[in-house]
Amino acid sequence: MIPMYPYFDYESRCEQVPVTFPPQHQDVQPDLEYLMKPAPISDNPDYKGSGKLKGKIAVITGGDSGIGRAVAIGFAKEGADMIMTFMHRELQDAKLTQEMVESYGQKILMLEGDLRDPDFSEKVIRKTLECYGKLDILILNQGVQFPQDCITDISDAQLLDTYHTNIFPLFYMTKAAVPWLKPGSCIISTASVTAYAGAPLLVDYSSTKGAVVSFTRSLALQLVSKGIRVNAVAPGPIWTPLIVSSYSAEYVKTFGLNTPMRRAGQPFELAPAYIYLASDDSSYVTGQVLHVNGGVMTES
Repeated sequence: MIPMYPYFDYESRCEQVPVTFPPQHQDVQPDLEYLMKPAPISDNPDYKGSGKLKGKIAVITGGDSGIGRAVAIGFAKEGADMIMTFMHRELQDAKLTQEMVESYGQKILMLEGDLRDPDFSEKVIRKTLECYGKLDILILNQGVQFPQDCITDISDAQLLDTYHTNIFPLFYMTKAAVPWLKPGSCIISTASVTAYAGAPLLVDYSSTKGAVVSFTRSLALQLVSKGIRVNAVAPGPIWTPLIVSSYSAEYVKTFGLNTPMRRAGQPFELAPAYIYLASDDSSYVTGQVLHVNGGVMTES
């Protein structure tokens, strides 16, 4: 069950009361959710599953915290078993995600490794097949961002890291998974509002998210004849560990206030979009991006 913090309750969600966060910053990525104050809200106790994903098997990258954790919990409520990838530094967060998934009676296998290594993707799919015998849903959710005031401040090392983390694993994981995906299966990536609206501090990150959109559209056209659907979700500002490790403590205080809803979203508010795209409810949807961004208007 999610903790209901006084700064974020049902009434404030409906009335769009501005929500601010205490200043805080983490110096290292991958970022750690258990250090955040207040913790992001991953589980909505009012959401009751109805078996939309019963018997399905999902692979979720970046599932240890943030949006990935919320998706894992939502999938568990809908009856899916899963495999989650994480890096060693994220072990404590990953264990909590595992506990939350298992509390809803579903199985989850955790695999530690670096998605920038194509061999790890092969290992993930191999372990999925060994453990569950099939794969139905691939969630591509890993990402890093390093704000810079000017493009001249983006080092070659940062540029390579951002693309190697945000884009290359989409190819590695998909190449490993596609031979095993059957008609009715799906691939869902995490894009971003920045792919459409831009972000002056995130030129490299935003461009990778634009690539996610193009990847989604092109792959959807390529795989539609196989009965495999490919879609994406484009979150707006969401209260996740990536934020406190990317921005200054001063910036964090006003994070999300520039949206029409005057607040950042919580991870659990993203989960239903992924559930929809993973379920038969979206059987006529492919090559699309769902925008969950607090009212920011975009041109698709």
